[in-house]
Amino acid sequence: MATGRWLFSSLTGMITRCLQRQPSVLTAGNMTAIVTASLTDFFLLVLPVFLAAVAAGLVVNFAQTGFLFTTEPLLPQLSRLDPVAGFRRMFSKRSLFELVKSLLKVAVIAFIAFNYIRGTLEKMLLVLYQSTSQIWDSFSTLFTGLALRVGAAFIVLAAADYLYQRYEHEKSLKMTKQELKEEYKQTEGDPLIKSRLRERQRKLAMHRMMESIPEAAVVITNPTELAVALRYREEEDDAPVLVAKGAGTTAQRIRELARKHNVPIVENKPVARMLFRQVDIGQAIPVEMYQAVAEILAVVYRMRGQYR
Repeated sequence: MATGRWLFSSLTGMITRCLQRQPSVLTAGNMTAIVTASLTDFFLLVLPVFLAAVAAGLVVNFAQTGFLFTTEPLLPQLSRLDPVAGFRRMFSKRSLFELVKSLLKVAVIAFIAFNYIRGTLEKMLLVLYQSTSQIWDSFSTLFTGLALRVGAAFIVLAAADYLYQRYEHEKSLKMTKQELKEEYKQTEGDPLIKSRLRERQRKLAMHRMMESIPEAAVVITNPTELAVALRYREEEDDAPVLVAKGAGTTAQRIRELARKHNVPIVENKPVARMLFRQVDIGQAIPVEMYQAVAEILAVVYRMRGQYR
């Protein structure tokens, strides 16, 4: 639309000059001059269209990928010469899909162009009776209308294709469940092995805890749900230390070992609950529980005849 009239006048001048250059006798010298002059005229004629196409291509590619300069595609690759791989690419699902998509685009554009030209067929036939300037006006209107319709259709198709390609790209970046499992194994380790290690560590911790019960001064119970074992050595411990605790079957096991090694068992529900919830194995009891635990130890020492 911007350069149409200039293109028309340039095309007219090129044809006129080409006809005027015809010599009476063709020789190698004047033939070269005619071809050179004609190619120059033709290059100047298509230069605006060429520059517009190049500019549009650069803008679109820059908008999609940003500035990217690489010579990697120019490097020779022997894999490209593999006929088997070439046939696989040619008849792959993606290639067939791209073929169907391209045919669909051609069909849409052809349908739009056909309907528009069919509607302007009568006007096109009238150019047979028009002058040169009238012919230009008629074809200018025809080509502009056709270009706008086809261009709008291309924009819609390109937008739809861009959204689909983006969806396909994001989908290809997603990992399958198996890939997620493999990556998790590589980064975090095999869950089965980690589970076995945790189970082994739990058993070792339980074994060490049970081994410390004979050293306990007292086992405080709930009486059946919870059991905590306290150790107190005047020379070593600043305060009683919790050496074992458990609930359910673990509590039952603690009581059994306490009876086996003659460790006193005292029933005190509040103290047992507080120790079980607030104190971890190997920690001394908190200050606020000194009074309650001291009373329990006093009873134990009295039972053993060690009260001072």
